[in-house]
Amino acid sequence: MSEAKVITATAENPNQPVAGIPYPPVQGTIVEERRERKRKLTAALRVFGRLGFDEGVAGHFTVRDPEHTDQFWVNPFGRSFKQMRVSDLILVNHAGEITQGKGRLNAAAFAIHSQIHQHLPHVTAAAHTHSLYGKTWASLGRLLDPLTQDSCAFYNDHVLFDDFTGVVLDTSEGERIATALGTKKAAILQNHGLLTVGQTIDEAAWWYITMERSCQSQLMAEAAGKPVQIRPEIAALTQRQVGSAAGGWFSFQPLLDVINAEQPDMYDE
Repeated sequence: MSEAKVITATAENPNQPVAGIPYPPVQGTIVEERRERKRKLTAALRVFGRLGFDEGVAGHFTVRDPEHTDQFWVNPFGRSFKQMRVSDLILVNHAGEITQGKGRLNAAAFAIHSQIHQHLPHVTAAAHTHSLYGKTWASLGRLLDPLTQDSCAFYNDHVLFDDFTGVVLDTSEGERIATALGTKKAAILQNHGLLTVGQTIDEAAWWYITMERSCQSQLMAEAAGKPVQIRPEIAALTQRQVGSAAGGWFSFQPLLDVINAEQPDMYDE
């Protein structure tokens, strides 16, 4: 019997297939791609709800429309992550107009995400919530240290945005966030929370989940003692092993499978 071959993506080739699966996966038509993105966005929001990332009306997750690239789908203001359905999603243009759907638009979601999608064309999806450990870590005004294999996904690949001015309601601040983020996969918004992006919803969702847990891990480690950091050259190597775009997409698939099996009601289209 021949030995199984597993192909791992690297930072130098972030879109190289993982386990033979092309990245990013693309549907056959625009209609099919839009349907897939809306279903994935709904599922990711349900996962976020299950993980406790919701806090009242705070938090938003967006994905660029595959045809109207100056518009993005987003969860409506005031709808629980835990109850999100495909039919709840709204489509918003860069002028802040709802072009499809009947929900309300979160002003902060528009101020941040419109600028990310407008100024960072490589970003397809972006996630931001007020998750407990992310916002706690954000209050320290520091980047994450390479303390664990998982946190190395963000080694030299996340930024600190240290200009908190209250609730983000002005697109000029959203533009500054987009500029600070650049080509990185994540940002720590000081005194606010976490923000992650990706070429797919799956990727952005996974980076958010593992970044939240990395914040939790570092907070626990520092409370217990003085953590030992991974050496820079090893942290860089590990980043290439666990921090690729394709790897982020693949890591979300088990969570997606579970939520699909347990909550099929979300696909009410």
